[in-house]
Amino acid sequence: MVDAILGLQWGDEGKGKIVDFFAPQYDVIARFQGGPNAGHTLYVGDKKIVLHQIPSGVFHQKTVNLIGNGVVLDPVTLKRECETVASFGVDVKKNLFISQRTNLILPTHRALDKASELQKGIDKIGSTLKGIGPAYMDKTGRNALRVGDLLDKSFTTSYIRLRLKHQRLLDNFNFQEDISAWEEEFFEAIEFLKELNIVNGEYFINNKISEGKKVLAEGAQGSMLDIDFGTFPFVTSSNTTTAGICSGLGIAPQKIRDVMGVTKAYCTRVGGGPFPTELTDNTGEELRRLGNEFGATTGRPRRCGWIDLVALKFACMINGVTKVIMTKADVLDKFEELNVCTSYKIDGEESEIIPFQMTRHKIEPMLKSFAGWNSDSTSVKNFSDLPEKMKTYVDFINKYVGTNVSHISNGPGRDQIVEVK
Repeated sequence: MVDAILGLQWGDEGKGKIVDFFAPQYDVIARFQGGPNAGHTLYVGDKKIVLHQIPSGVFHQKTVNLIGNGVVLDPVTLKRECETVASFGVDVKKNLFISQRTNLILPTHRALDKASELQKGIDKIGSTLKGIGPAYMDKTGRNALRVGDLLDKSFTTSYIRLRLKHQRLLDNFNFQEDISAWEEEFFEAIEFLKELNIVNGEYFINNKISEGKKVLAEGAQGSMLDIDFGTFPFVTSSNTTTAGICSGLGIAPQKIRDVMGVTKAYCTRVGGGPFPTELTDNTGEELRRLGNEFGATTGRPRRCGWIDLVALKFACMINGVTKVIMTKADVLDKFEELNVCTSYKIDGEESEIIPFQMTRHKIEPMLKSFAGWNSDSTSVKNFSDLPEKMKTYVDFINKYVGTNVSHISNGPGRDQIVEVK
């Protein structure tokens, strides 16, 4: 049996905390796509930690954590993460496993990412410059090096061959930056990576399922950044939706049971691209301040706006979401008035459908206003004690998207989450 937790917006929905909250109910937590461009924030006691590649169940000693083949893995970032996690007393060599088929991010992938983004100028897509796109390009181009290749004597030869290919591309970009220090770090990290549990991921995960183990698939980024269904071309390079679980872990569709989709009570986006409900006024600034909306991976200030129910309903549809989990509801505690987007006005006509190419249209969000609850919700433990106006807000969202909110996060702490009953 496999359940999933994935994002329903443009990422940064707070999935790390939600995975951490549900992790004790599962035997295996598995990342199925993305790379170090993800930043899943957890609180261990009173200490904040951001995980980029290691699954968010790593702090639960009885939970096995798998990095699946759909991930692109930066060994340098992984080594640093493992050292941080180990400082909390976690033995990563015991409970972290990596699929042989997981693709590697090379130093030249990072260089290519930077060179490509620089060339785009004002048309840049807002890449995190972690080498994600070029790594996935090598995967689809059948050039990639994978974790299993590390165990082969010919790895260095294969690395040099691919590096030369990348260097020719970098020469075309006229990229002059010295990456020798990156390479030195890379090969040190490779030796560390060899000491971890490298497994045949698809057999590993399916054997666990056959044994009756409960598996939680952890997604990165969000549905509106999906390479196929997101706001193309301002998207990530992987399938962030439920479909990515099958290809990113090697499991069959019928194994998936619950799909838990995570959304903020409002909306944010990092980098360029369409964002119909974006607020560039004082209200947007207040959302950013109260929500501490700065990228967990990049530190960039996030663009903020009202919740977009057109996009949320679309994301629930393509993912087959069975439960919605709302995060950061407490950020709205101090607002006297709230708005939600219920339709788009596109070229003078109202629509509740995501257009093929958002960038080709002037989209005006049609908003429905709600009275804010204007009270502190952070200490509430039971749904019955939540402000009535918050319940009204949530109930409208339930009816619009056709899937019910099952949990509401009302603060960053592990215990600040309310089950909706």
